[in-house]
This record gives sequence, C-alpha cells and structure tokens, in this order.
Amino acid sequence: MSTSQTSSRPNRNPAGASDATHIVLTFENNRLASELFGQFDQNLALIEQKLGVDARARGNQVSLHGAEEATNQARRALDYLYERLQEGAEVQSSDVEGAIRMSVAADDQLTLPTMERKGRMSFAQIATRKKTIAARTPTQDAYIRAMDRAELVFGVGPAGTGKTYLAVAHAAQLLERGEIEKIILSRPAVEAGERLGYLPGDMKEKVDPYLRPLYDALYDMMPGDKVERAITAGVIEIAPLAFMRGRTLANAAVILDEAQNTTSMQMKMFLTRLGENARMIVTGDPSQIDLPRGQRSGLVEALHILRGVEGVVTVRFTETDVVRHPLVARIVAAYDSEQRMVDESGKPDTE
Repeated sequence: MSTSQTSSRPNRNPAGASDATHIVLTFENNRLASELFGQFDQNLALIEQKLGVDARARGNQVSLHGAEEATNQARRALDYLYERLQEGAEVQSSDVEGAIRMSVAADDQLTLPTMERKGRMSFAQIATRKKTIAARTPTQDAYIRAMDRAELVFGVGPAGTGKTYLAVAHAAQLLERGEIEKIILSRPAVEAGERLGYLPGDMKEKVDPYLRPLYDALYDMMPGDKVERAITAGVIEIAPLAFMRGRTLANAAVILDEAQNTTSMQMKMFLTRLGENARMIVTGDPSQIDLPRGQRSGLVEALHILRGVEGVVTVRFTETDVVRHPLVARIVAAYDSEQRMVDESGKPDTE
C-alpha cells in the first residue's frame, strides 16, 4: 500500500467542473514502484490517457494532478496494482486498463460489491497453481462471483469479454481444490455454417479445431503435462454437444461454449444433464448465431424461459467489457450499431 499526501488547489480543471487536486503517492519498494510505473512510465501514460490526469514519477513517488474524482480513481488503480505486485503478480498494460475500469466503476456504481472501506478495491479472482486471474471489468467481477455461488450460470455477450476463458479457469480451480472430480467442456459442432463430415480424420481429429479455444484456456491455467494426463484419464473431457445425450453429469464442472448455436432441443437436453454436486456454465453470443435461417437458438430461448428461476444466474457482457485489443471493442460497437439500424429500418446501410 502507498502513503499519500493530498492537497486541493483553487484553480479549475479544463472542464471547469471542480477544483483540481494534487496527490503524491509514495511506494516503499523501489523495484516494485518501477514495475508499477512501467518501462518509460508507460503505465502512468496509460492512466493519464484514460483518466485525464497528470501523472509524473520521481523515484518511488508519483505525483497525480487533475480533477478530484479522476485523481482518486488513479490513486485507487495504482494502489491496487502495487498490491498485486507485492503478491508476486506481473502488471501488464491490460491489467492497468482493468484497474482503471474498475476504479471508474467504483464511482459510477456507488455500491459496487468489490469496494471495501477506505477506498480500497478488491477484485474477484480465480487462482490455480499456475496462474491467478483478477476481474478486469465490473461484469467480469460479477461473473466470477456468480460462478462461485450458482449451480447454473449463463455468460452472454460479444467476443473478447473473457466469458469462456474465465469459465474454464473457474473449472480448473474447482478441480485443483478437489471440489469436483471432472471437467467437461463442450461445443455444438456448428461453426459459421460449416459441417464436419468433409474434414479428414476420426471424430476427435474433426472436432479438435473447433474446441481449440477450450484447450488453450486449459493449458493457460494448468501445466501441460497435467492437462494431458487428465485428458487421457478422462478427468478432463472435451467433446461435441451430441456426446452429452443420455448422460447424468455429477461431481463435475460442465461448460457449454458457443451455446448460441444450439437448437432448442439440444439446449434442453444439455441443461437436464445436471447431476449432484455439478456446476454448469453456458457461454455464447446471441449476435453470432450460425444456425440455419429460421431455426431458433436454444440459448436465446433458454435465457427467456429461465428468467427468474432460482439457482440460475445470467451475466450479460457488452462491448465495454471487451478486454482484447481496444480496436476489438470498437469493432463490436460498430457491428452492434449497424444491427440496431437494421432492426429499426429493416435493411442494412450499404452506402
């Protein structure tokens, strides 16, 4: 934690909204302070860009100057990131952006559950022996907490928001803790209108490319040799949705990814596989449905039917939760805007 000195100055900020505030933060560990500020102070530059404050480093101190709200947001973000460094974590630009988002959200949502007394931030986390992941947006925070407490969680929203990655990470955490005996990862075998029959190889070789994002998340959370042994032993099972029929899935974390491409019958079949001491996480993006024209998405139908059902939690992500390259968020927003225009006018704007 840092020590700070705060003073208010009578001059106005450029917007003229409030008095400017000057805060000086002192971090005890010089090495960690250097990592916090980033190479050539790039992390401070990002804070300046996102929050509109002036941030200048000198030794193990950083001077923040700007509107009172923005400087307090910058202070909270830096304090949180410094604590992460003290715990042995690395701080990358994506972590800085996440801390900024959560700090801003703390002011936007006065009762944000991740805010503790004295202005400290505590983000929901997923921890395995290999890696610890902290929420980078308020919606990710709500999603992680929902997976901790609910038996069935729907994570719905655009690509790049971390829906699948966090679900797989949560399942890996449960397995390491001994709270479940098995992880089952599944996807419907429908991708962008393509079919699997023409592909070479046996069924596993046909479907593996479509399940690759699930493998990638697993290898990121667990040592590779451990993942391979678990797959060989059947402790981790990765299979198309059709393989779930007729089974009761108990003592397991079961994840259905790309659920927008399930039919109504497939979704009902999957949800009724839930057994004792099992957790289900269903992820998907209703704006990316690849089913044949006129066929209703099982995900869209389930979200409607299961509204208000006890034990079911739905977490909705938006383009503001995209944690990939900033351009991805702008691309998602542009497509969403175009879709709204189509919905309103009935035809796309092709000019």
